[in-house]
Amino acid sequence: MSKKALINVDLQNDFFPDGALGVLKGDEIIEPTNKINAFAKKENWLRIKTRDWHPEHTKHFKNWPKHCIQDTKGAEFREGLDLERADIISKGMGTEDDGYSGFEGVTETYPIVSLKANLEWNDVNEIYILGLATDYCVKATALDAVKLGFKTYVLIDACRAVNINPDDEEKVIVEMKVAGVTITTTEEVMNEIR
Repeated sequence: MSKKALINVDLQNDFFPDGALGVLKGDEIIEPTNKINAFAKKENWLRIKTRDWHPEHTKHFKNWPKHCIQDTKGAEFREGLDLERADIISKGMGTEDDGYSGFEGVTETYPIVSLKANLEWNDVNEIYILGLATDYCVKATALDAVKLGFKTYVLIDACRAVNINPDDEEKVIVEMKVAGVTITTTEEVMNEIR
């Protein structure tokens, strides 16, 4: 029987407003994130949390301030989020890779497998994505999910964008829709599936 998965993208200290690469209004996603995680647990979905897990020296930091360096406070998952017992997928661990998409990452525990393999092993064919930031890691994860044949939803009320340009989020939402991603909200999903 096919299952659903909830992917919590990069809910790490450095991406919240007081972090090294803080996303404006990032704290606003905590409430919907906790609601949908509680719902996903109750419905027995596979729950995953991705994380940037960068080495101290990486080409990635040519484009961004240093953030989410392995084993630092900034790389830790934000307190107050209901993410216990969610599988961890680490990405961006090499000196040459950016690690925007969760599908570039691998599981933390043995056997170490890719996100795709983990989803397939658990018979997942439908994915719900939330997190930080809409215009980078959420987008990259959603686009890869569609390419790999997963039915893909982005929970837009539980995402926030960097918005280097003021309309980046708008453009990214259009890009994801065109690629086949369904844009929805946590409430819509919980009400529809109940």
